[in-house]
Amino acid sequence: MKNKISGVILTKNEEKNIKDCLQSLMWCGEVIVVDDYSEDKTVKKCQMSNVKCQIYQRSLNGDFAAQRNYGLSKAEGDWVFFVDTDERVPEALASEIINLKLPASQRGEQISSKINGYYVKRRDFMWGKELRYGETGGIKLLRLARKDSGEWQGKVHEEWVIKGETEILDNYLLHYPHQNINEFLKEINFYTGIRAKELFDEGVRSGFLEIILYTKAKFVQNYFLRLGIWDGMPGLISAILMSFHSFLVRGKLWLLWQRK
Repeated sequence: MKNKISGVILTKNEEKNIKDCLQSLMWCGEVIVVDDYSEDKTVKKCQMSNVKCQIYQRSLNGDFAAQRNYGLSKAEGDWVFFVDTDERVPEALASEIINLKLPASQRGEQISSKINGYYVKRRDFMWGKELRYGETGGIKLLRLARKDSGEWQGKVHEEWVIKGETEILDNYLLHYPHQNINEFLKEINFYTGIRAKELFDEGVRSGFLEIILYTKAKFVQNYFLRLGIWDGMPGLISAILMSFHSFLVRGKLWLLWQRK
């Protein structure tokens, strides 16, 4: 292993993205791909890549945290770095991570109060423009941590919950999501279904007021309070679609209760 960092990627029909994503993880000691039984050429492209990777196929079953924890269990490195297929690790970020003084794990070692994880800042690019404000402006994600420091929680919009202290890396991860409206709507429909079911299982209810208020509040928050207006037309479209996201979650949640 070139270093003690394992890169982990979750995939599902990502033949358009997987090659570039893998290339950006070439510096990792190992790369693990957890594939949700892709029906396109995702797995084949992984096998043909010049970046050696281990491929595991496992059904997502509407639980992203479980899928990430499965990838975590397969990692042999002392530290694990999670990257999505529509993200790219630029050279500056890779160099920063490689040059970190990451302690190796030892069997029986107790998690200390030292640095056990790192947040990564991310830049989003949609329709040829960087979104500096709104939903994604200033976002930081815990993506690099010691393998034995914690686990992922939440079926969707999952978070890595770890023990110990964390720091924020200086360089940015690059994100290229929803490169057309069709992709955006398809993904929103998928994620909102999982989120609505998660809320339903927690006993959360939804009604007329919740659907209206959550939808309007989401738009006001992203477009005005978080200054999405400064991102021009992409910022407006993004704010509208994220508002639609809230509408779908609450609407689907209401429908689930009606069917009970």
